[in-house]
Amino acid sequence: MLRVGPLFMAKRDYYEVLSVERTATIDVIKKSYKALALKHHPDRNPGDAAAEEAFKEASEAFQVLNDPNKRAAYDRYGHAGLDAQGYHGVGDVGDIFSQFRDIFGQDFFGDVFGGGRRPRRDQPQRGGDLRVAVSITLAEALEGVKKDIEIEHPSPCETCDGSGAAAGTTRQNCSMCGGRGQVAQSRGMFVMSSPCPQCRGEGSVVTKPCESCAGRGEVNVRRTVNVPLPAGIDDGQTLRVPGKGQPGTRGGPTGHLYVTVQLEPHDRYQREGEHLIYEMHVSFPDAALGTEVTIPTLDGKTTKVKVPAGLQPGDHVVLAGSGFPRLQGRGRGDLVVIVHVDIPKKLSSKAKKLLAELREMIAKGE
Repeated sequence: MLRVGPLFMAKRDYYEVLSVERTATIDVIKKSYKALALKHHPDRNPGDAAAEEAFKEASEAFQVLNDPNKRAAYDRYGHAGLDAQGYHGVGDVGDIFSQFRDIFGQDFFGDVFGGGRRPRRDQPQRGGDLRVAVSITLAEALEGVKKDIEIEHPSPCETCDGSGAAAGTTRQNCSMCGGRGQVAQSRGMFVMSSPCPQCRGEGSVVTKPCESCAGRGEVNVRRTVNVPLPAGIDDGQTLRVPGKGQPGTRGGPTGHLYVTVQLEPHDRYQREGEHLIYEMHVSFPDAALGTEVTIPTLDGKTTKVKVPAGLQPGDHVVLAGSGFPRLQGRGRGDLVVIVHVDIPKKLSSKAKKLLAELREMIAKGE
């Protein structure tokens, strides 16, 4: 489902939020965001709701301005341009940590997001986010559809509650890394840290592994999620379905499911934004005299298109309000019928004679 923010709450300009110029480079934007993340991070401002909101606001501004496509849409159309792309913000604080970790690297998020502490295994941990793609037809995009999406992912083992240890046993500090979860390797004048291969970065190992999960603490599960896709959804747009990702461990919250839409091509119709495009062929007499043509619609029915007399090749007829619904807005796009005039390659002698007579009449202005 789409996540809709509070009504009538105007968002601040993203460049103003990060205190950068509209011509700022990516490096300048990253530097500004880092400073704000350090200042407003929830761990450094416990219980301060205003600081948490400022942290989310800065993270949302950075996510948009750091992405060339999102930034281009925002620069041209403002927040409405992002709404049209299906963008709905960064979510909760847990989402921000997982989404931006690969942008800045583990060192930055280790120092800022959590004070450099590796989360203990016996503490609640948030489940991971899942991302899937779903294909829909133009007709489904036009009317909206509910899709059953089958997903497969690791889930905490119920037998050991995700600990990886058999009942009645405990975990002990890893002998290789001394419980740190990291091992150091000297490479010339540099010292490189990497996750411990023995405990896989956990810092501890089980004395007796759980039989259900072989000590991994998780098992693969398959499940089906019913996802409603709104009318007007476009190719490449992503919906965030809260709480449908991987389950958390030790009572931690569930992650989210992100569904990216892929539109299947249609043999007759094309989509351009909110408009539906159909190409139609008529004969020369029909273009000259005008006619009414019945065309098929996406829902399997038909509709009539009036072709005005004197229509020229490449002209189009617009059926207002017969296109796609506007997401986060009112009204619908149009059905645009592009008309092609067919010229016969072979004519009978009688047809040639009639056309010759017609040519003479047109030349004389009769």
